Amino acid sequence: MPRWTPLALVLLGLAACLLAAPVLGCGPGRGPVGRRRLGRRQLSPLLYKQFVPNVPEQTLGASGKAEGKVLRGSERFRDLVPNYNPDIIFKDEENTGADRLMTERCKERVNSLAIAVMNMWPGVKLRVTEGWDEDGHHLPDSLHYEGRALDITTSDRDRHKYGMLARLAVEAGFDWVYYESKAHIHVSVKADNSLAIRTGGCFPGHATVTLQSGERRGLADLRQGDWVLGAEPGGRLVPTEVLLFLDRDLGQRASFVAIETASPARRLLLTPSHLVFAARGTANGSAAFLPIFARRVRPGDAVLAHGAGGQGLRPTRVLRVSREDGVGVFAPLTSHGTLLVNGVLASCYAVLESHRWAHRAFAPLRLFHGLLSLLPAHAEVGNGTVPEVGMHWYSRLLYRLAGGVLGHEALQV
Repeated sequence: MPRWTPLALVLLGLAACLLAAPVLGCGPGRGPVGRRRLGRRQLSPLLYKQFVPNVPEQTLGASGKAEGKVLRGSERFRDLVPNYNPDIIFKDEENTGADRLMTERCKERVNSLAIAVMNMWPGVKLRVTEGWDEDGHHLPDSLHYEGRALDITTSDRDRHKYGMLARLAVEAGFDWVYYESKAHIHVSVKADNSLAIRTGGCFPGHATVTLQSGERRGLADLRQGDWVLGAEPGGRLVPTEVLLFLDRDLGQRASFVAIETASPARRLLLTPSHLVFAARGTANGSAAFLPIFARRVRPGDAVLAHGAGGQGLRPTRVLRVSREDGVGVFAPLTSHGTLLVNGVLASCYAVLESHRWAHRAFAPLRLFHGLLSLLPAHAEVGNGTVPEVGMHWYSRLLYRLAGGVLGHEALQV
């Protein structure tokens, strides 16, 4: 057994703390949709004018504050998704399809609620009477203007069911539910960007990285100490060491953005808040590529892909962008803060739309990893170890600090 100096023991202790990981995953927790599972316990209907949670709608404990109207054709409008669920009846009195437009989180919750309604009352469907509002029919700070709020009833419009409908909405995971009127239930959700602290940024387990040797390896099989291909700020491919995993959970479900490219043909999946290097339209050279959230990538944009035959990075046009659910989330941190995933250059970071500042924020982890490598036994026990499950505590701490200092508006998905 090697003799340990006091300094070495201190460094080992600090590094062990940094490499610890709590059991927090990349997704919203306990399944893909909803925060509770409907069990056999007795459900109690909400009372008229009751709201859950018992705080105002636009507070942190509920759906959070309004972030401004989403206008048709704006950048934020692209983040609204249409809901064509056949188990939901949309009133759509404007005949514009506006009631079908909503945020991704709102869509997940209302689809979950639609199933609960049919299970509770066979033959009855969920009915949406108000969704996204572009005509100014609500109060100025209404969440309807952002696609985050719905007014709902049952298809048979039986008002005796509305109290239980409100309870089912709570169970389906809506962030605020209000038995607002004898004619409907009002529900709303947090902004997608407020979820970034909990969802983080990851890749699916079946994604592959390129090792320094050129071999492909699945993220589920990647280990601390492996050397993979990443890129320097100038865009040159370089080998970079996997220091640790900022998040790793083989069983966690998550929603991914799927980015498909033309030539070379690549398909990259990553969570909406993860950073990928992209350029609007056709771009020549890596200087035009900036780190943006995956959810902002659009068909016609360009990303940097690894060319065939050992070529370096080259711009490739994005053909399609879609959403896809998957199981398993992995977020390796490399010494350069970048890596090739499925042949496309991506950042190791998420939540804050600045690769440079995120890389600086993780400098302490890289420093302690470097100090740990100086320990005599590091070569024997450091490399090839199976990482812990969950989100690294340092990641969670940084996200919380950033939310407090920069404000949650700066942290997005």
